[in-house]
Amino acid sequence: MNTTLNPDPLVRFLGKPRAAFTRSDIVRYVRENGIEMINLRYPGADGRLKTLNFVVNDEDYLESILTCGERVDGSSLFPYIEAGASDLYVVPRYRTAFRNPFGGIPAVDILCSYYTKDGEPLDMAPEQTLRRAHEELRRATGLDFHVMGELEFYVVSPKQDLFLAADQRGYHESTPFNKGAAFRAQAMKYIAQAGGEIKYGHSEVGNFTQGDRMYEQNEIEFLPTDLESAADQLVVAKWIIRTLACEYGVDVTFAPKITAGKAGSGLHVHTRLMRGERNAMVGPDGSLSDEALKAIAGYLWLAPSLTAFGNTNPTSYFRLVPHQEAPTNICWGDRNRSVLVRVPLGWSAGAGRMACDANPLERPATPDVNLKQTVEFRCPDGSADIYLLLAGLAVAARHGFEMENGTQYARDRYVDVNIFDERHRKVLARLNRLPASCEESARRLEEHRAVYERHGVFSPRLIDGLVARLAAFRDADLRRELAGDEEKVRKLVETYFYCG
Repeated sequence: MNTTLNPDPLVRFLGKPRAAFTRSDIVRYVRENGIEMINLRYPGADGRLKTLNFVVNDEDYLESILTCGERVDGSSLFPYIEAGASDLYVVPRYRTAFRNPFGGIPAVDILCSYYTKDGEPLDMAPEQTLRRAHEELRRATGLDFHVMGELEFYVVSPKQDLFLAADQRGYHESTPFNKGAAFRAQAMKYIAQAGGEIKYGHSEVGNFTQGDRMYEQNEIEFLPTDLESAADQLVVAKWIIRTLACEYGVDVTFAPKITAGKAGSGLHVHTRLMRGERNAMVGPDGSLSDEALKAIAGYLWLAPSLTAFGNTNPTSYFRLVPHQEAPTNICWGDRNRSVLVRVPLGWSAGAGRMACDANPLERPATPDVNLKQTVEFRCPDGSADIYLLLAGLAVAARHGFEMENGTQYARDRYVDVNIFDERHRKVLARLNRLPASCEESARRLEEHRAVYERHGVFSPRLIDGLVARLAAFRDADLRRELAGDEEKVRKLVETYFYCG
């Protein structure tokens, strides 16, 4: 592995990929780079990273931190854990170590896994659930699951009067019409230094002014990688974006919806099944394989309950409405942005030829575009519990392989038209719909729970807790009750402004 251009300082220093990091590697980096602090970080039930800070007193203490981790109060982190038996261990995963990108005390941060008093993985822990989901998918199919997320968010700052982009016309806008470009670029740099494998960043459709505040939507999209790493880097990225916003003196929200009529923020997830180094979702001629159709069938079948992990507060369902480029119907298609599962435009038709046409001095090339094709799941949003959402998608992919008629189930739900066009009402009428509230999502999770609990992937206690939490919102009629009342909608948005 050539690490010369890698933005991660640990990868460059150690000369190896993150997956190969060992405890002695971390110790050497700390010793030879003036590191004064170790920060252990781990996800809570709210999806945000929690932190323990350790001053590096000497090498023995450093070895102890890295080997044993530390005790934490699980009942303060997860509502499903009783206070009477709540002690847990958090143990660092060395492959997640990164140099803290912010100024101040030189520090290395490491993500942790949860373990019980007996040294066993905590069954309801988000990262342990994700690990089991991937293991069971591999066992059932012999395939690895790669994913990548599209992280959308709004940057909120004082209104400026010069070079304002037209309302809801911010897509891929450049400076000076996009005011948040420097912030986004700095966030991307820090995320890459922390191990995030970024594909690109850009401004998104959503932009508007409200009072003396300016709202600009941005997106940072990642490259596909193994399931566990994809989840880790998304969680770290959200922490970096928020911490950087605090330093910049601006606000940031991943909230699904901010106000009526404006673009909401999704967390679209691209997936691919890998057989070794090859993308199993693409056939030799570039078309979708039967493996891809089976995975799509699983996504569609479990879609109503997947909202329990990916759309977790009442504002989520103010985004999932017709004509807003967010799905409401359970179907799939090619390039169609109104469907739940989208097969994005591939490169097989013009790969290499287009570059020669744009650059006449270049010789014809035949690049391998096999890895570029993904299948996109479009309903999740910024409120998602990232580990549980990706675990749920892995379960869904596996379920598609276990269905007797998976490929036909997928074919029957393919659409190649705009399903919101009045001319295609018959197509729309035959499709099932996503839940319209947290309450409905809770019911659907209860209906599907056996699939998630199969093979011990999702803990029954975890499913019980999620069902109870979603049902407690009592939001079945909320969209109708708040329709047209901007002040009540604003207060609701404020309640969940920092979700996820």
